[in-house]
Amino acid sequence: MSDIEFPADQLVGVYRKIREAIEAKEDAHKSEINTLKEKLDTVGAKLLDICNTQGVDSLRTSAGTVIRTTRTRYWTSDWEHMYAYIKAHDAPQLLEQRLHAGNVKQFLEDHPDDMPIGLNADTKYVITVRKPTNR
Repeated sequence: MSDIEFPADQLVGVYRKIREAIEAKEDAHKSEINTLKEKLDTVGAKLLDICNTQGVDSLRTSAGTVIRTTRTRYWTSDWEHMYAYIKAHDAPQLLEQRLHAGNVKQFLEDHPDDMPIGLNADTKYVITVRKPTNR
């Protein structure tokens, strides 16, 4: 946009129209993308079956190479015991390295004189635009 001033209500209207256009396009393509993902999973399962049947970890074809690897995912259904286990074994490396923003904010509010060393924060203003409500 240029240096021309626009009233806030006009900018809000434009903002909402753009956002709604994006949502409409995402919704329109969602089912098509889901169908493609299902087909991709089906073909991937067949390629994995070929690798398993042939007992190979890679399969080179003129169209590309298939590589079979193992992927393991871990989770817990009992966080209380997992935290106790991590503490007992001094194994914080079992956790992912990130902070929960909402919990850190609350903790700092509850402990304003106890700032952890090395803690960084970035705060900026953002906008949220909602549809008008009928009152």
